[in-house]
Parts: sequence; C-alpha cells; structure tokens
Amino acid sequence: MTRTHLPFGDKRDSAFYGTDIVSVSQFDKDDLDYIFEVAHEMRNMVARIGAFDLLKGKLLANLFYEPSTRTSSSFTAAMERLGGGVISINEVRYSSVSKGESLPDTVRTLERYADVIVLRHPDVGATALAARYTTKPIINAGDGVGEHPTQALLDLFTIREELGDVDGLTVTMVGDLKYGRTVHSLAKLLSGFDVNLQFVSPDILPMPDDILAGLDESGAPYEQLNSLDSVIAGTDVLYVTRVQRERFDDEADYDRVKNEFVIDTDTLTAAKQRMIVMHPLPRVNEITMEVDDDPRAAYFRQMEYGMYVRMALLAMVLGKA
Repeated sequence: MTRTHLPFGDKRDSAFYGTDIVSVSQFDKDDLDYIFEVAHEMRNMVARIGAFDLLKGKLLANLFYEPSTRTSSSFTAAMERLGGGVISINEVRYSSVSKGESLPDTVRTLERYADVIVLRHPDVGATALAARYTTKPIINAGDGVGEHPTQALLDLFTIREELGDVDGLTVTMVGDLKYGRTVHSLAKLLSGFDVNLQFVSPDILPMPDDILAGLDESGAPYEQLNSLDSVIAGTDVLYVTRVQRERFDDEADYDRVKNEFVIDTDTLTAAKQRMIVMHPLPRVNEITMEVDDDPRAAYFRQMEYGMYVRMALLAMVLGKA
C-alpha cells in the first residue's frame, strides 16, 4: 500500500479504511512504518490526556470463540480510550453459536450492530472465511495455530520502541514454536527485515515447515537449535512462548517438554545488558517471576504497547487516521 501521511480526522480515502486485518502477509514496510507512526502518536496522546473521542459513536464487536484475557481486554481498552463502545462476546457457548449457528451467520448479524468485528476462533482460516461474508472490517485476533497478526504487530512495535530499530538484530524464539501462532506471525513479519532468526524448541515442537519454507523463499537467515546456551550471549530479543497444554492430545508428551526451557536470572547472566525478554503471555513456568525485576524484562510493557497498536488499527480501519 502507498499512502499520504495525514493527521487524525475523517479520512475515508485512506488505504486502510474498511480493510480486514487477516494476516501479516498483507503489510509491506511502508504499511508497518505508518501503523507504528500512528501507534506512537496514540501512546503520546494517552500519556497526555488518557482518552479522547476519535471513535465516538463507533462500536466494536469482540467475538471470541476461545478464552482470552489480554487480547480481548486490550481491544476493549483501545476502543474505549478512543471514545467508542464495545459489544463483548467472550462466552460463545451461551450464545446462538452453541445452538449451531454458522460463523458466517454470526458475523453477518453482528455487523448490523457494530462497525468493526474482532474475531478469535479455533480454526485456521476462520477470519478469512468471516471476511467473505461481511462488509464491515474484520480483525484477526488469532485463528487456531495459524496467525495472530495484531500480536505480531505489537511485538514488532515493542522491539522498535525498546531497541530503536529492527535491522541488524538477532531474534531468538524459544519454547512451543509448533503451535505458537504468535511466533508464526512474527517470523513472517521479521522475514522482511535484516535480522538473524534463531529457533530453539523441544524436538516435538519445531517451527512448522510452511513457516520455514516462507523464510527460505524470502532469503531470511535462520537456525534451528535445541539448546539456548550457545546463543543467549548474542541474542538481542529473546521471545519466549509457553508450551500450550491445550494443544496436546497426549498428556505424557506435554509433561515431557513443559519445563524443557525455563528462563531465570541465571539465564540472563550470560545475556547482553542491552537486550529484551518478550512473551505474549500468559506464562506458566517458562519465565520465573524473579526475572520480572530485571529491566530487560519487557513483557508487561509489551502488553501496553499492544493497546497503542490496536488503537492505531481501529482508527485506521474506521477511516480516522
């Protein structure tokens, strides 16, 4: 996309107006720069005045088929800080969906009430399917083990805000790389930058072949490893993911790998002083609470950055940025 940078206002000719946010693959570097410019301004505005009426009169429908605390509340906070309202549907089993209503019918109903729909669904491709049946913008808040584009955007924004640039960094992703949709989306985004990617995982939870194939096609350098010890000293961004118990059919497999990688204060003694530790949360045992006191622990700041990115996206798809 190519666009003119404009101040906040009613800009319905913006290239993002009415756009569905389905995959990180839809963004080029110019798009990312624009999103992050708006997100940075949102951060400044929240610091100055807390909330404002940019989206007054607009409604967001949060439609979550899977449990969510952070993503759901982040979108709610983003919309309300922009002056809009939220329809929250977090207990889908109590809705018409539990009676057998199809996803297309559900989103076609909600678009009659709301101006934008945020969807989390257990099936890969659900957001793309929903987008075919709506005229209002749909934002993917996670589709099974597929993608989580807004998380990847906030992750990249975190790296930029914390370290100043992305090019030239070594990013090490550790933990559940097979089922972790956040690392799938982030790896795709980072493939467009001059970064060195390192994937550290248990042997049964490697980065999926389709993600690796995409990295090969883009020419992005990466290594697959089963130990963190040899790479922690050169790491600029340590991105940790939990082993997701809910994705395992065999409890014994989960028990075997759940504590294979645990980041503690001893781990960070070998790390750079100017680096960051990230995590999409929730965490279980993979980062000890003692690490929270280390200034390099960025995961709670990461959550705050996410609100600014989602404020930017909501304003942009509704033609107000």
